[in-house]
Amino acid sequence: MEFEAAILTEQNKPLIVDYIKCLNDELGIGQVLVELYVSGICGSQLGEIDGVKGSDKFIPHLMGHEGCGRVKELGPGVTTVKVGDKVVLHWKKGNGINSEVPKYEWKGKLVNAGWVTTFNKYAVVSENRMTSIPEEIPSDEAALFGCAVTTGFGVVENNAQLKIGESIVVLGAGGIGLNIIQAANLVSAYPIIAVDLYSDRLELAKKVGATHLINTMETDFSDKILSIVGNDLDVFVDNTGLPEIIEKGYKLINDLGRLILVGVPRKGQNINIFSLPLHFGKKIIGSFGGECKPEIDIPRYLKLYQREKLSLNQIITERYKLKDINLAISRIREGKAIGRVMIDFE
Repeated sequence: MEFEAAILTEQNKPLIVDYIKCLNDELGIGQVLVELYVSGICGSQLGEIDGVKGSDKFIPHLMGHEGCGRVKELGPGVTTVKVGDKVVLHWKKGNGINSEVPKYEWKGKLVNAGWVTTFNKYAVVSENRMTSIPEEIPSDEAALFGCAVTTGFGVVENNAQLKIGESIVVLGAGGIGLNIIQAANLVSAYPIIAVDLYSDRLELAKKVGATHLINTMETDFSDKILSIVGNDLDVFVDNTGLPEIIEKGYKLINDLGRLILVGVPRKGQNINIFSLPLHFGKKIIGSFGGECKPEIDIPRYLKLYQREKLSLNQIITERYKLKDINLAISRIREGKAIGRVMIDFE
């Protein structure tokens, strides 16, 4: 079987969209064949393309870690899903077997892949990177539970452990940032301060729960935050990975405040802080997908969605076919995409 996929063949270059095929005739232990319906584009993929973490020894390889599709075939030992199930694909490990990674072929070349990829019409996915969901959940909104929702809500629940009435700043109001804001609103944090370069993103942040908006093109966000909360900021979440932002966030939080790092600085870029306050209660916490547990958290968050406590449709602001994925990526880079950008395979 041949199918279309977007392939990273060189860092800092556009993805190549072409037909590939799986090298294995049969699924291995714990592997599942999934037909993709939709995939989200996360900032992590832009980081992969840009080589944020350094050189990539797996090139050429497939990409994507947030999607929704349907199970077409099962490998030996798979028990947590069945053929015909509608599933969310996620990069965090859940229940089931952690399988071998698949290998694909493109123009006679080996193409690598991880345990889950979503920039491809079909994917061989490890059993523990998928969770079955109710049939009635719309596919595009379901895909967000693969990363944007689970990471955003996990940041609030698990990393920041945000409490009723605590203050929070969310710097970067993209797909994950918007869900951090939604989660903060659900736990009755106040104020919820959204900070971004683009006013249209900030307006969307307001719709999902932000109480205050700061456009960094118009004002210094540090001074503005101080004018809102004084020296009593409880949580600062950075989605940018920029050292200068992280350092400012560290200074802004109070003596028992939490600085949550969602964005990852480029390899070789270090932060410079005065560490003494860390001995007396101030914290810096690196988020690993919000420390979510997909098999527990996805069903739990889906209940909120089904009870109309989550606003996901308005977070999805642009949809593209796979052949236009480089256009979609450029829209994100240029700040023209307001919310989450999706790739539609249907």
